[in-house]
Amino acid sequence: MLFPPIAIVGQGCVLPGALSPDELWNLVRSGTSALSRAADGLWRLAPTADRERLAREIPSQVGGYVHGFERAFDPRGYLVPAESLIGLDPVVLWPLHAARQALVSAGIDPLAGNARGAVVLGNLGYPTASLVDLAIEVWSSEPPRVDRRNRFMSGLPAHLVAEALGFGAGAFALDAACASSLYAIKLACDRLHDGLADLVVAGGVNPADDLFLHAGFAALRALSPTGQSRPFNRHADGLVPAQGAAVVVLKRLEDAEAAGDRVLAVIRGVGLTNDGRGRGLLVPVEDGPARAMAAAYT
Repeated sequence: MLFPPIAIVGQGCVLPGALSPDELWNLVRSGTSALSRAADGLWRLAPTADRERLAREIPSQVGGYVHGFERAFDPRGYLVPAESLIGLDPVVLWPLHAARQALVSAGIDPLAGNARGAVVLGNLGYPTASLVDLAIEVWSSEPPRVDRRNRFMSGLPAHLVAEALGFGAGAFALDAACASSLYAIKLACDRLHDGLADLVVAGGVNPADDLFLHAGFAALRALSPTGQSRPFNRHADGLVPAQGAAVVVLKRLEDAEAAGDRVLAVIRGVGLTNDGRGRGLLVPVEDGPARAMAAAYT
């Protein structure tokens, strides 16, 4: 469906091998893979764990992992106290960092606040590492170490990003699985079209517990045993879990042009489809995607 154009005026990211859009572009240009094996200790395996059985149940330990964020993140420079961010999971800190990065790239002061600014964040509703640690504490009656705010891993990130940036036009998160960030951008465009906001930070985040993701997708027979993600390729054999956050800053195109903003791209329509029951949870009906692409090109 075509609609009045929306401008992308800023971008930010925290991704494997790339803690900024420039680093991501350099990674793509160099053809470098950011995938690696899960680090020792990430899955909390006991020394007595049966690793041969684990390898049979989870055929690959490869994923995309964010490294170096702690050195790049500065808790100062937000409209919330820096100490209030201590102890929060990356599900909050990654989109917060990416959002500030995106505003700066758009020429917007992240400390200026914006009563007409909003946040829409695609956020997979899976347990984060902090939530798993918190559950272990509760069930084992260990002394509390994990910040209890991390139990709100679904909605808290969007709301805290809006609070930290002084946005007053609302914030919410949604989970549409692999399409979460696309839905977030569509709903952000809707808010701009409906006049509910004049500027929206929209995108997605995923720092779900890595063992949970690998075990879950292995059980669904959706995990790539070769550790390679090859969409639309005849040799594709599954997906590879990865961490990260990425957001864009959106404005109505006419507003962006009137303000003299640098327009990175223009969204003229968004197509969303669910083609129903197929041969498996992750196997779509074959003519569904074909119809969707034909409609998009038409």
